[in-house]
Amino acid sequence: MQLSSESITNGQPIAATFAAGNAEGFAPNRNPQLAWHDVPAGTRSFALLCIDPDVPTVPETVGREDCTVPRDQPRAHFVHWAMADIPADVRELAAGSCSDGFTVRGKTQPAGPAGSRQGLNDFTGWFAGNPDMAGQYLGYDGPYPPFNDERVHRYFFRVRAGRGAAGAAHAVHRRGCVACDARARAGRSLAAWHLHIESGAGLR
Repeated sequence: MQLSSESITNGQPIAATFAAGNAEGFAPNRNPQLAWHDVPAGTRSFALLCIDPDVPTVPETVGREDCTVPRDQPRAHFVHWAMADIPADVRELAAGSCSDGFTVRGKTQPAGPAGSRQGLNDFTGWFAGNPDMAGQYLGYDGPYPPFNDERVHRYFFRVRAGRGAAGAAHAVHRRGCVACDARARAGRSLAAWHLHIESGAGLR
């Protein structure tokens, strides 16, 4: 199965249009266009993930002007988007069709293909202790890398074909989508990178 995008290019910076924020504040936060083809026979649904594997593990170092986040600081995975039960006849998500703007405290009913379910992304945990930002962040919320990070952040978009639904729960938590992704056998990843620049987080 092949995955492509008109919005992002492998190895190139992601436009600020598709980011949740940059050094100046919130960004347009539109989801990028994604399309896939050569779908395996017997596919009944798709699952989608967007993961940043380069998130700092010491929050106290993030966003500070008096220090940088060291390149060798241990990193963790951060899920920016998790969607399950995308119908088998869907082959494309248009730019901005699932997210168009950043919603403080999270989207309550993010848009998506009919029948699909969108899970909590990891901004839910990141903002949990912030009384002005805490909430349930569902659906797509794009890159928002720290302006003071020495490491380039990478963003992996993955679409997986499955032979059944992800499950019967009313709300899909992102970990359920991760498990679904791990079980799937068909699919390829499209990776997009931020370039770290001094003016702020590698967005263009």
